[in-house]
Amino acid sequence: MKQTVFTRLFSKKMLLCMACLVLLTGLISPVYAGEEMYRTFMRISSGQGDTSLFEKLNTRSRELDWNAAKETEFEGTLRLLKVKGVTGDASFIYMVRDLEGRLHILSVPSDDESLESARGPYEDLDKLMGNKLVFRVQELEAIVAGETYSFARLLERPQQLAFDRIFKISIVLMLFFVMVGMGLTLTLADFKRVFQKPKGILTGAGLQWLLMPLVAAGLGRLLGFYDAYPFIFVGMVLIAVSPGGVTSNLMTYYAKGDLALSVSLTSFSTVLSLVFTPLLLAFYCANVPEVTIPVGMVVQTIIVLVIIPLAAGMTVRARWPKFALKATPFFSVLGIIALLFLIIAGILGNLEVFTDTDRYGFKFYSMVFSLTLLGMVAGAVFPKLFRLSNYQTRAISLETGLRNASLAMALALLIQDYMGDFYSSMFVTSAMFGLLMYIAGFASIGVFNKILPVIGEPEYEMKCNTEDKAK
Repeated sequence: MKQTVFTRLFSKKMLLCMACLVLLTGLISPVYAGEEMYRTFMRISSGQGDTSLFEKLNTRSRELDWNAAKETEFEGTLRLLKVKGVTGDASFIYMVRDLEGRLHILSVPSDDESLESARGPYEDLDKLMGNKLVFRVQELEAIVAGETYSFARLLERPQQLAFDRIFKISIVLMLFFVMVGMGLTLTLADFKRVFQKPKGILTGAGLQWLLMPLVAAGLGRLLGFYDAYPFIFVGMVLIAVSPGGVTSNLMTYYAKGDLALSVSLTSFSTVLSLVFTPLLLAFYCANVPEVTIPVGMVVQTIIVLVIIPLAAGMTVRARWPKFALKATPFFSVLGIIALLFLIIAGILGNLEVFTDTDRYGFKFYSMVFSLTLLGMVAGAVFPKLFRLSNYQTRAISLETGLRNASLAMALALLIQDYMGDFYSSMFVTSAMFGLLMYIAGFASIGVFNKILPVIGEPEYEMKCNTEDKAK
């Protein structure tokens, strides 16, 4: 009874939160004038344009009469694009984007200027990349090659917002400890089931790594995001190629499905993510306009934030099983709190992007919701074709539709600057999936009794209970 009440209250809160967010995004719809300019610069940096534009902009920025400029202060982000094989002013362009979407060309000292002029506001500028900053600048407009550009010159060294710093540290720490918590629940027996009962696990893994990325890419192309908003398309693929997480295990528990199978699937897919996440992300996004996947960085992130803490948790479980069992409930709750914290904090810290209803409108939300819902539908249909039990099918359905959104959000934040995701679209897509998958999950649990009725305990559960009693 308590679980049912909790489930109902939790689902109502999630629905209310979603309704408020959708209402908020419909209040304002500004035009992001800097987007096309940024895309032009991206094409130049990838070798598809005239690099002389970078040289003209950098040269012009130093020739301006800054005495006539107005001083202004705003929050925004710093971006840098480089051209390989080119030297001098034609090889780079620094930009500042404010939270309203305006793009400013940043005037930086030239290589032949004195060292003293490069100190102060411009010292170690590259180290500020990827952070939300407070800028105090002089601002001027000028025409270059027939186009009007906004130029900015730093008056003070940009300062990172405290909330942004705390959020980025939190997302790394939370994901790390959530994966430690997952490791505390795992033993080698969970991996042995891949060989002992291969049909259920291989079916689930096939749906996760083969079907889900295909569905994500298909939805992104069908609804036009591949061409119009490529980083939303990449975000869809990113969430689809992320492994399962603790949420699927919790949902399987509430759904009275095969929990042992769900845990084994999660652990199996988490280990496989070291290979399949970067491989499939690069494969499906290879020809996306203006997108290059930093495969090495994705692999390194998964090793540090997934594989190492998972192994640490399993080591603790093997050496101190009693402590691990006592600590597991804490880490299970931490996993849910961490995901909700990341979603809510990420949304509150990036409210300006949600006001762009052309980008994040009904089509976007319906696409993200369709991905998680279609995953659960496929996870309910395909296992029956292989004559798996309803117990196992419930677990596979939830494991297919629910992804590790925390990992996807962390990856999106860490690689967005290297990919040129100017509006954090990958993060927004992952965060919205993390929110909407709860709604789809509870909805699926509600219909399981009708379409996937079960009697008694699943085979895996009976075996686990027998083993526990024997110990």
